[in-house]
Amino acid sequence: MLAAASAVGAEAATVSFADAMAILSRDCGKDVGKYCKGVPLANNGIGNCLMQNQAKVSPVCIQSLAAVRASIAERLAAQAEVLKVCRGDAARRCQGVVQGDAHLLDCLLKAANTVSKKCNAAITNAGWR
Repeated sequence: MLAAASAVGAEAATVSFADAMAILSRDCGKDVGKYCKGVPLANNGIGNCLMQNQAKVSPVCIQSLAAVRASIAERLAAQAEVLKVCRGDAARRCQGVVQGDAHLLDCLLKAANTVSKKCNAAITNAGWR
């Protein structure tokens, strides 16, 4: 369902939080209604409920939940790594840009044609493109 990339700089098929909710609604909606009705969304309540009822939940839902969790984890990891991966590109292409408030990211996005493949992949994997 969702491809993951293990090599640094390779593009991964990470999903946004909105897309994750759409996938889980589609693939797990019936199971949530049946086994997790009234469970709060906060603190991953629905995901935890589905896993606690894994033996009863549809295989499609369990697969989608695992894929979405992996993809979101990969996206969060990519977001944490972007500045490290893009440090050299930022030094070359974004001199004088004040860090903070996404100014550096905006510069890297505008310079996409001239920054490294690794940096571009990191930005994409982070969901910022």
